[in-house]
Amino acid sequence: MTSFADRVANIQPEGAYEVLARAQELERQGRSIIHLEIGQPDFQTFAPICEAGKRAIDEGHTRYTPSAGTHALREAIAQHISATKGPCSPAEVVVGPGAKPGLLFPILALVNPGDEVLYPDPGFPSYRADIELAGGVPVAAPLLESRSFSFDLDFLRDHMSDRTKLLILNSPSNPTGGTIPREDLQAIAQLAIERDVWVMTDEIYGDLVYDDQDAPSFWSLPEMRHRTILVDGFSKSFAMTGWRLGYAAMPPALAEKVALLTMHAVGCTAGFTQQAGVSALQQCRAAVQAQRSVYQERRDRIVDGLESLPGVSCIKPSGAFYAFPNVSQLGIPSSELARRLLSEAGVACLSGTDFGAYGEGYLRFSYAASLQAIDQAIERIGSFLAAGSR
Repeated sequence: MTSFADRVANIQPEGAYEVLARAQELERQGRSIIHLEIGQPDFQTFAPICEAGKRAIDEGHTRYTPSAGTHALREAIAQHISATKGPCSPAEVVVGPGAKPGLLFPILALVNPGDEVLYPDPGFPSYRADIELAGGVPVAAPLLESRSFSFDLDFLRDHMSDRTKLLILNSPSNPTGGTIPREDLQAIAQLAIERDVWVMTDEIYGDLVYDDQDAPSFWSLPEMRHRTILVDGFSKSFAMTGWRLGYAAMPPALAEKVALLTMHAVGCTAGFTQQAGVSALQQCRAAVQAQRSVYQERRDRIVDGLESLPGVSCIKPSGAFYAFPNVSQLGIPSSELARRLLSEAGVACLSGTDFGAYGEGYLRFSYAASLQAIDQAIERIGSFLAAGSR
């Protein structure tokens, strides 16, 4: 029998991909399925980006590039961060094929076996997986609905110890859509300074904030710059999920180590994709704003619909493109409810427990879908509940 390394013994898949596979199998059987499970923009990649990528291929940008990324893209990213979050230089930026290397490689570079890492729960599943791959000890820090899904600060104070190496933030959040207010970020920064802890801030949804609100960036806190890792990418804001382009910004000494990990793990990121990224940052800000307005309308529609359902409540998310309704009053475990909504109602969504134990009692719906699909999903869920599901 094959004996696998301990580091992969507890690795779990992302629930979204599993649900997508089940939903597609039902579709092959002739079922009508409404897809609200995958966190993927339903927009096409903006035209200037596609044109830049195709032009780059025609111009021969199909060879190896520097492992940290091309100078043109790193400079464009640094300018973007400086304009929107706080000062950044190209030496602080490492580009990767998607944002996920920007999560994993800094963790590998910082966390020794036995080091504790605090991460949000409910939260993106890769956080826990990456901590375990590094040999770290994952410590789930609850996000509280009563605080609009910001952290339980008392929990952080009680669990940030001399064993803690890193704290992971995600604002706006997957799966809750919540944002961390500035006063919470400042309290977290003070704790991190007092206890000598690094902070990784995942801001992949940072362009998708609604109602003219602000999702302050942890990178903007100057007292934390020497111990902050900013992770971002192009997938969500620019509808570039399949292009695989992301980045992380961090102190230059750490960036050098992360560039080495990038070199040995993936070599480099495709040059034509990086050229497209430069175009995204320099030419597509207006398109991002227009897209955000569409998402806000969809958010309002799905939240109003969920709130109309018996036994369901849903606070209005301030960012990302997820609704995270509380379904605890229905008396059905979240995983069973999500399974039944798919099999009986034809609505694909995720259980809150796909994002950690604190997700029990919740479901996640992606509203990166048309208003028509959202309305049909609410109608189907309402019929499912009216049929006596409880």
